[in-house]
Amino acid sequence: MARLTHWLLASTAAAALMAGSAQAQNSARFVMVTHGVPSDPFWSVVKNGAEDAAELVGATLEYRAPSTFDMARMQQLIQAAVASNPDGLIVSFTDENALGGVVQNAVDNGIPVITINSGGDVAGNYGARLHIGQSEYEAGRQAAERMQEMGVEKGLCVNHEQGNQGLDQRCDGFVAGFDGNASQLATTYDPTEIRNAIVAYLNQNDDVGGILTLGALAAEPMVRAMRDQGATDMFVLGTFDLSPSILEALENGELDFAIDQQQYLQGYLPVMFLDQFARNGMLPAGDVPTGPGFVTQENAAQVIELSKKGIR
Repeated sequence: MARLTHWLLASTAAAALMAGSAQAQNSARFVMVTHGVPSDPFWSVVKNGAEDAAELVGATLEYRAPSTFDMARMQQLIQAAVASNPDGLIVSFTDENALGGVVQNAVDNGIPVITINSGGDVAGNYGARLHIGQSEYEAGRQAAERMQEMGVEKGLCVNHEQGNQGLDQRCDGFVAGFDGNASQLATTYDPTEIRNAIVAYLNQNDDVGGILTLGALAAEPMVRAMRDQGATDMFVLGTFDLSPSILEALENGELDFAIDQQQYLQGYLPVMFLDQFARNGMLPAGDVPTGPGFVTQENAAQVIELSKKGIR
């Protein structure tokens, strides 16, 4: 028995040593360039997913993003990434006109590209291997249908990042889901401007019954405005994406739903896929949808626990 125990311990140690050696030998380096501004909690979860995957496979990950929504800066970041000749490039394909050429340049230089979050409908035209995300148009349409089921006849879509293809498509799908009986309100990132713009619009359009924001940066000032006005029960309120404050508002019944695209997977999966491509030349045969899913008051508590871990 002693000899058997010694053999098992030795085998376990050898396996651990081999696993560590395999990680040490994995010199793959991947670069992820997104449009996510530092103040947006959505992108910290994407980054967490990418870093967790890189640690698991022993690869090096470099995460880069502009300090504001700036397509010229994104071009520069991608160009610099291509010049460094990584083993794979991950890009949020936010603007086809601004980013199509630099993505094509990466592909022409033999760098495999996976797009995430935005631009899945056109990224393949520029050589991207696959896209990981959700159909933004379809998600917006489903948000409209959900509001209509809750009795809303006219909706408002608040776009805090006009010019971002993905966000524009969300609003387009929302308006189409209402058969055109919805409007778009363009704002900036500034929470005070978002709040004031929503209040001003509602004061001038008292037939609006449902409001959809496109991310935490707009949802949080919307909820605060509704609280201040005592109006959380007067409208059906929905948003894209999750944050701790959004989940709290859902649990308290101040938001009716949030559309979850499981952004952790948008960071985690492309790193895992590119690692397999670098090692074995394998990739999924098609795009990978991560959403849309809906979080409501009924399941908010479960998601809150995962949010505390930086996963949702």
